[in-house]
Amino acid sequence: MDAFTPALTEDHKKLPPMASRFIQANSIPWESTRYEGIQTKTLLVEPSSGLLTLLMKMEQGAVLPDHEHVQIEQTWILNGSLVCDEGSCHAGEFVWRPAGSRHKAWAGPEGVTLLGMFLMPNKFFEANGSEVDFLGEDWNKKWAAANERKLNTLFD
Repeated sequence: MDAFTPALTEDHKKLPPMASRFIQANSIPWESTRYEGIQTKTLLVEPSSGLLTLLMKMEQGAVLPDHEHVQIEQTWILNGSLVCDEGSCHAGEFVWRPAGSRHKAWAGPEGVTLLGMFLMPNKFFEANGSEVDFLGEDWNKKWAAANERKLNTLFD
């Protein structure tokens, strides 16, 4: 198993392999991102598969630029609202997006805090034509092999 919670890696190394990992999300600090007005807390990441669960906080007016959901994305809105060209999702509501969907999203007038669950990190399209992940790293170098493994298991 290569899944872990980045802020708690050392604590979790002390646990047996099959032990549950209880996460006190309030104790994990918010981390700034490369996108202005957007912060995250990574709750779970599994690099070999691309599985990712995070809390995201977007200030009013913050924009998540043009990106593709390479695999299914699920979003539960904890407070505020998240808006895209297709509509908006408000506190207590849930939206999921199919693999291959592409859009930009922005925080509503009161900002938004959400729980995002990804089977594979999003692919962001930069103005220079490059494709990067949320951290700005080359998406194809970092995630293409994991995505290919995931796709192959669907047809086995």
